[in-house]
Parts: sequence; structure tokens; C-alpha cells
Amino acid sequence: MLSTTGENRRDNFESAQGLVSVVVPAFNSSAYIERTLSSAMRQTYAVLEIIVVNDGCTDDTAKLVEQIAMSDSRIRLLSTSNRGVAAARNTGIEASSGQFVAFLDADDLWHRTKIEKQLNALNRLSSRWAAVYALHHIIDEDDEIIQPGSSDVARGYIYARHLTFKYVGNGSALLLRRDVALEIGGFDSSYAAAGIGGCEDLDFELKLAARYFIEVVPEALVGYRKHPGSMSSNHLQMGKSALEVVRRSLTANPQLPQYAVRSAMDATHKYAFWEFRQSQRTYYSLVAMRSIFRTDPIFVLLLALQKSLRAIRHCLRLGMTTAKGEDQPRMMRSKFDGQLAPSCLECAIETPRLRRHLMQLAAVDAKLNSALAGRANAEED
Repeated sequence: MLSTTGENRRDNFESAQGLVSVVVPAFNSSAYIERTLSSAMRQTYAVLEIIVVNDGCTDDTAKLVEQIAMSDSRIRLLSTSNRGVAAARNTGIEASSGQFVAFLDADDLWHRTKIEKQLNALNRLSSRWAAVYALHHIIDEDDEIIQPGSSDVARGYIYARHLTFKYVGNGSALLLRRDVALEIGGFDSSYAAAGIGGCEDLDFELKLAARYFIEVVPEALVGYRKHPGSMSSNHLQMGKSALEVVRRSLTANPQLPQYAVRSAMDATHKYAFWEFRQSQRTYYSLVAMRSIFRTDPIFVLLLALQKSLRAIRHCLRLGMTTAKGEDQPRMMRSKFDGQLAPSCLECAIETPRLRRHLMQLAAVDAKLNSALAGRANAEED
């Protein structure tokens, strides 16, 4: 419950700028929930309600949230049975009272200026601009940055481009108008029910991008945590989820030209391939690779060449070890090298092609936006 003092302070700010409802879905997050909530509580934009949805936790998460809430009246705990992250976010949206809603996964972190910068960017624009995202860094269990996130950005009507480049990147990066979140139906819980949860945030973003403009704050204001217990660590499920999300989005938007459809499926098959490869599922990897070969055989050839070079280097290292009779110190390499390799190859060799590709998708977005605006004007008349 908010204190009377808290309510008065909130009302004063709301009249000028608007309340932001922070929705934190939590399942067995006791290792990180205190740090996550601290990053929300420290925001320079203080007009927040922080709604933690206890998604059937069996650890100490709920108890920790209750203790923290005693020191900050903006925090509220809701408890449900375990239904998955999509249903938990929907519970938070429905219970919220803010003009805006932002999502923060229970193991992620925000830079203290995230909400302020996002609101400043969105408030300058018309209601056609429904949301704003920020960039992210990938962090480990100790909050250390272990890898930069993508620096690719796009703004405006970006549906066709987002299908391919997936700009938003994670569920903790987005802030949007609450009425729009309700209008597009919230998050789809059917993925979790089918055992392929993981990319519900992408599904939500695509529904949003198909109807509205999206703004960006091109700064890394989110710490997206990767650790063995996170949903993103289930690589097989993430690959399947991404493929199904994009398939459903394409089905729901038949007006998309075939060029953009092929681009979206090609990019998603590549993402799924790397997820399946990390899960060591050979069958799924080969199925994804077959689909990639149809649209981008150069990618497959470069991958084969890279694998051959790695095998040669491995043999040379073994030969040196045998010749010298002792183990040689190995070159230090990131545990994410396998994930980064295809991106590095494409950046080094196909940058001009990718640039042309992006321009073509931007042209598709311009046509889709024009058609959308035309339908809106016709409905008003």
C-alpha cells in the first residue's frame, strides 16, 4: 500500500509528467531480485509504481520483495500460480495504474537514467509513437559487463526491419503507453503453454511495430543478465520459440512483400541455428542450416570454411604439444566466441550487401506505413 505522503507526492508528479508502472515478473529470482529492484528504485525519474508479480516462486523471492517494500512504498507484490513470464507481465499490466508501463525482468538491471531518458524521448512525440527502447550490455552473475549488446538502431515504423534485425533485444528494454499495451492484447501466454516460451517479448514487439511508431534511446541503459538458470540459457527452446514467433507474425501480416518475408525467415533461421548448435542438437541444427542454404549459400560456405580453419588450428596445436612433450598455453578466448563468429563474418565480408538490404527493408516499411495511414484516414472519414 502507498502511504498518504507517497500518494500526494505521486499525484503532484503525475499531473506534470505521468506515472510509470514498472512490471517485474519473478520466478525463483532470489539471487538477483534485490539488485534488480534497487536499480528500479534508484531511477532519476521517481514517479514509479513497481509491481512485482510472484509467478509461483518456491524460493525466498516473495519474502525478499516484502522486506524491500517496507522501505519503499512504491513497491507492490502480486502472487499467482506459475503460468510463465507472459501471463505474469499481463497480470502486472492489468494491475497497473500508470500512463506508461515498463518491463524489468527479475534478473536484469537498469541504469539509473533509463526511465527519465525514455520518457523525455517519447513525450516529445505524438501518440502515434507508442513505445521507446534502449540498448543493452550483457552482464554476468556478478553484474560485470561481459559483452556489449548490438548497437544497431532504427526508429519510426520499423516492422519489416524489426522482423529481420530484432532491434529491441530483450524484455527489459521497452517502455510504452499502457493503453497501447492493452490494445494489442498484451503478451501471448500460448507459447509457454506449448512448451516454447522464451521469445514472448519479440512477439509483443512485433505486434507493436506492425501498428505504431517506435522511438529509440541509443544508449546502453539495460544490463541483460545471462546465467545458467535464465530462460535464454535454454537454447533449444529459444530457437523453436523464435521460429514460431516470426511464423505467426508473418501469418498475421499477409501484406508483407515476399522480399521482407524471406529476409525475416533467413535471419530467424540463422538465430535458431546458433541456438540449436549451442544446445548440441544436431538434427535441429541441420534442418535450420538447410533452410539457410536456400537463401544464403555464402553464409553456409563461410561457416564451413571457418570450421575447417578451426580444425586445422586444433591439429597444429596438437602437433606442437606432441613435438615439445608438454601442454602449450592456450590463447584466451571468450566463451561467446561461437555465438559471435557469424556476425563477425557478415560484418567483415557483407557490410555493403547488408547496407543495401537494410535500405530495401526501410523502403518496405515506408510503403507499409503509407498503407496503414491510408486505412486510418479512411476509418476517420
